[in-house]
Amino acid sequence: MSMDYKDICLKVAELSQETGRNLKALRNQQTPEAESKGKNDFVTQFDKDTEARLITALSQLLPDSGFIAEENTSDKKGATHNWIIDPIDGTTNFIHGLYPWCISIALMENEEMVVGVVYEAGLDECFYAWKNGGAFLNQEKIAVSNRPAIADSLIATGFPYTNFSLMDQFIESLHFFMKNSHGMRRLGSAAADLAYVACGRLDAFYEYDLKPWDVAAGALIIQEAGGKISDFHGGNNYLYGREIIASNSLVFDEFLTKVSKFLK
Repeated sequence: MSMDYKDICLKVAELSQETGRNLKALRNQQTPEAESKGKNDFVTQFDKDTEARLITALSQLLPDSGFIAEENTSDKKGATHNWIIDPIDGTTNFIHGLYPWCISIALMENEEMVVGVVYEAGLDECFYAWKNGGAFLNQEKIAVSNRPAIADSLIATGFPYTNFSLMDQFIESLHFFMKNSHGMRRLGSAAADLAYVACGRLDAFYEYDLKPWDVAAGALIIQEAGGKISDFHGGNNYLYGREIIASNSLVFDEFLTKVSKFLK
């Protein structure tokens, strides 16, 4: 029996909206206490509680599924289906009362993404896609931009905050893109960056040292919106390889050439 990806996707979108709105209301009532997982890498009780609630709800939706989740609330592994969850992508923004921050949920079937949902709380926007179904923002179909060159593009990135091994090369890339594009943005949530590429607000995005739960949902949404994703070498190791570039399909080759030149 084949799985109804659309039905699952719409249920997960609804779950993410409900969870995100509740989280936003709670955040407005109390300031999160941050615990450090490592240098500049924070977690709050909000992250842990949200992840636990999502795991409970997603387990009811697909009882045999497993989880790859940032806060390790569940170590269950599914034979075929695994959810990849970031309960709050942009925790540092969340702690400081800034937006964007997102809930990111993807469903992996064997090694393939089949459902992706990113809910951004500040603007109450839910981005979602399912395999071969297109990409959507709050029920409206979305597509990547059609800007043809870096010179016409608005580019997003994320600054390194724990791994500074490529810092010099990264700064070089910033120099280039600042001078040769419409500008650079650093929003503080990779899930939002990817969602914004998918709907054409941004034309390209790159970052290193990201984890699977930062990029899994957004990557599928971009692909279903007509964009392209790769690692810095043009390959497919963006989920576990800790490096990702994403853009519309027109600027992709030029963008990949530049990013790989700086961050090889």
